[in-house]
Amino acid sequence: MSILDSFRLDDKVVIVTGASSGLGVTFAQAFAEAGADLVLGARRADRMAETAALVEAAGRRVHPVATDVADPDQCRRLVDAAVETFGRVDILINNAGVGTAVPATRETPEQFRSVVDVNLNGSYWMAQACGRVMQPGSAIVNIASVLGITTAGLPQAAYSASKAAIIGLTRDLAQQWGSRKGIRVNALAPGFFLSEMTDEYQPGYLESQAPRLVLGRLGDARELAASAVWLASSAGGYVTGQTIVVDGGLTIT
Repeated sequence: MSILDSFRLDDKVVIVTGASSGLGVTFAQAFAEAGADLVLGARRADRMAETAALVEAAGRRVHPVATDVADPDQCRRLVDAAVETFGRVDILINNAGVGTAVPATRETPEQFRSVVDVNLNGSYWMAQACGRVMQPGSAIVNIASVLGITTAGLPQAAYSASKAAIIGLTRDLAQQWGSRKGIRVNALAPGFFLSEMTDEYQPGYLESQAPRLVLGRLGDARELAASAVWLASSAGGYVTGQTIVVDGGLTIT
């Protein structure tokens, strides 16, 4: 196998959560271009049709399933659908996430829990369901955030806490499942990439953070997706338990 071939994912079966918008769409398209078949999960089933069309345009098969990852039963249903449709699950991209920007003294228990329920608990329920059916050589990529490592001038206690927890979850699952199951578990910690979430930032916020970006620009979503393909493929076959920061240098300033 050539070096370039080691990045291919021909006929692998990939689950992408949060696949109705933003980075999830780019992840799905990138994995299809790398040769994989896709199972898509998101709460907004109608918008997944657009993602499915991109996968089909790349010549791959796709199966969308309406899923709220905060519900463990729905996570199991998504994984069961993948096995029933394609026979197995090789890769999980744990991308579903939400955020709030509520000052800590005003955030309600419901607001805090709703973020943790999707970002952290949902990632765990999905990993758990996949870990039960994945074969040796499989891979999980959790989507964390630089806000799990640093701060960025926003009141995002729930989001930051959930993303920091995903980094810890990644290490633990990698340790549990590495030698026993042959499953690699890693995380990506993205910096600022234009998405539905960044669309909700207050005017001028991204511009205010520009001096922290060593590369002097926001990220392109396909750059992040390429990192996910590397981690999930045999090219990243000796990497596990790691959080790979993809942030244009934000966390070193």
